[in-house]
Amino acid sequence: MRLVFAGTPDPAVPSLSALARSSHEIATVITRPDAPRGRKRVLTPSPVAAAAQELGIDTLKTARLDEDATARISEVGPDLGVIVAYGGLVREPLLSVPAHGWINLHFSLLPRWRGAAPVQHALIAGDRVTGAAVFRLVAALDAGDVFAQREVPVHPEETAGELLHRLAEHGAELLLEVVDEIAAGNALARPQTGEPTLAPKLTIDDGRIRWEEPTGRVLDRIRGTTPEPGAHTTVDGARLKVLRAEAVHDVGHLEPGQVVWADKRVLVGTRDGAIALLEVQPAGRGAMSAADWWRGLRRDELRVDS
Repeated sequence: MRLVFAGTPDPAVPSLSALARSSHEIATVITRPDAPRGRKRVLTPSPVAAAAQELGIDTLKTARLDEDATARISEVGPDLGVIVAYGGLVREPLLSVPAHGWINLHFSLLPRWRGAAPVQHALIAGDRVTGAAVFRLVAALDAGDVFAQREVPVHPEETAGELLHRLAEHGAELLLEVVDEIAAGNALARPQTGEPTLAPKLTIDDGRIRWEEPTGRVLDRIRGTTPEPGAHTTVDGARLKVLRAEAVHDVGHLEPGQVVWADKRVLVGTRDGAIALLEVQPAGRGAMSAADWWRGLRRDELRVDS
């Protein structure tokens, strides 16, 4: 089939690569415009734009799928539209341009976690199984009939970034299977069943560690907001990112938010126990071991700010 592919960040690249290696033709890649990156804010192509350039595929960079974008996509006469984390909405009349419509690879087991941040919300909620789904794109948010889903177990210490990387690989395989089935006329999409849950884009406050929560919930939030927007707490009025932490079970009672140095570990109290900080990033500095950060404070004990 003749495809148009819409995607922007790194997790969309495995799907683009898989389709480019297949028997199908990618006529056009749609991605978000170049964006400023790094400390010097240099305009940089999206990961999908960079991959498309390497593959020699024509690319349309646009922040909105408006009339102009619709006209350009219509010109290539696509059989199918494929979207993976593009970052914008596909509406009519563009929805009806491809002969077989549009399909979307989404990183959850629909209808659980519809929205922009399904992987992060799954980890924050403590889900131990998630997955990828390929569904028919419709006007309503992530509500279309599902062609295929694949369950993926969540590893105990996995961050959102690490889990999303794995799901991107699994999802690319699943997506190609569905595209092949649509081309062969064998694809069957079924309505979603169950109560939907929503996964809106995370805010900075979603990454704020609630030390009054149980240990498991604290660790789930840290993993679910790493690397973005970043799990953080406040120490002496300055934000401290927590990059890695683990539960500890061999310490005395600590109040929620109480921080101590014990047995060469930085420990912080939670509602029902404590965690050990392993790797942190103070404001304006790079990542470092929690032990090195603590030594630099020259303190015996402190409490994180609420």
